[in-house]
Amino acid sequence: MVQTSQFAEFADKMRNANVSDAAIRAFENSYSNLEAGQTGLIAESDIQPVTSLPRFEELADGPINAQSLLSQTVVLKLNGGLGTSMGLEKAKSLLPIKDGLTFLDFIARQILFLREQHKSPLRFLLMNSFSTSEDTLKFLKKYPQLGEAKSLELMQNAVLKVDAKTLRPISWPADPDLEWCPPGHGDLYPSLLGSGLLGRLLADGVKFMFVSNSDNLGASLDLKLLNYFAESNKPFLMEVCERTSSDKKGGHLAQRNGNLLLRESAQCPPSDSDAFQDIHRHRFFNTNNLWVRLDELKKALDRNGGFIPLPMIKNAKTVDPRDKNSPQVFQLETAMGAAIECFDGAGAMVVPRSRFAPVKTTTDLLALRSDAYDVTKDYRLELSPICQGMPPAIDLDTDHYKLVDQLDEKLTGGAPSLKLCRELKVCGPIGFQSGNILIGKVELKNPGNTLRQLPAGEFKDISVDLAQG
Repeated sequence: MVQTSQFAEFADKMRNANVSDAAIRAFENSYSNLEAGQTGLIAESDIQPVTSLPRFEELADGPINAQSLLSQTVVLKLNGGLGTSMGLEKAKSLLPIKDGLTFLDFIARQILFLREQHKSPLRFLLMNSFSTSEDTLKFLKKYPQLGEAKSLELMQNAVLKVDAKTLRPISWPADPDLEWCPPGHGDLYPSLLGSGLLGRLLADGVKFMFVSNSDNLGASLDLKLLNYFAESNKPFLMEVCERTSSDKKGGHLAQRNGNLLLRESAQCPPSDSDAFQDIHRHRFFNTNNLWVRLDELKKALDRNGGFIPLPMIKNAKTVDPRDKNSPQVFQLETAMGAAIECFDGAGAMVVPRSRFAPVKTTTDLLALRSDAYDVTKDYRLELSPICQGMPPAIDLDTDHYKLVDQLDEKLTGGAPSLKLCRELKVCGPIGFQSGNILIGKVELKNPGNTLRQLPAGEFKDISVDLAQG
């Protein structure tokens, strides 16, 4: 890639900040697309829907050499998020989920269980950001069996924000840290290459990588999926789920020129929004659970001069997100799932919804803390069989439950029983206890601003106004 004089400013500044050459090349690819006037948008007229895919439940049962497969596998969790939307100021994965255990507790125990169960040196990595690294590494000392904490870390890169007027690096002397931003989880690939980890894993005989978000506790390593991926010889496999009405604004799978691709909401032209949200036309969404053949990844990187040519996602922001009057910038990001378009023969598989259980809001957190989810012997969280495959639909008053500390103060007496609850709507500040059993469709109201406790007992198909009781 021939470096433009304009991009040289970015490259110099990034090298001075010790950003790897691999990350600079990847960012240059995005910047070149921006400079060429590309919008990063994918029009409906340019793609076709995906109509059928192999399904997890159709996988044949048969012998699996788990020990051999696991010895050739690395599990990588994306762990760069802070959970700021829920009021957190540290790694989201350190949030207590159930029985006092955090996301990272469950993840660590899943890895250790697989190692012990199959007598295999399954490798494990966390992709941290500068915001999550310190707290995460400190926490991992709790599990010395995993290995030396620093050796488990892959550090996410940072890239420069682009001045929207000049397309030069933004300058913000008031807070130079705000001149930088995360490049999206598509940074996984240049991070693996630039850190030298990719080469070391390949030298150690590691062929298969399973990647998922640390806040998705449904995304444990499944041996049947690993065996399928290994036998398929596919370079890349994406786990997808059937879209429902609650997924219509999220990215979806499509195809173009015979190849699968991922279209995120930021890549959809406004005029195509109806088609984008049509869950019957575009039936599958990306869970961000990915399987990658590391030897094929290395070939793709070599083929493209040290980067994967992922589609650019252009986000318009202000340099100071807290100051709407600060200069306009572009944050250039990439999505790791978009690499499905960059590998010939890449595939996708429809998996059960149980493999997609992220915690994005306090409603997700309440469901997991309740008895609607059970902890399995291998430290996975599974929907209770009593729920018959459908988690409770929960609607919490955002004025009183949006933040984790707001939820915590409502659960000082324990989480309510929700395994028999189909729908729960809560309006106003209401405190729960473990003695609350909610069944069917339940609506709870407290019109005041003073916290009221829900009395112990069973509440079935009922609307309760605590101000009247």
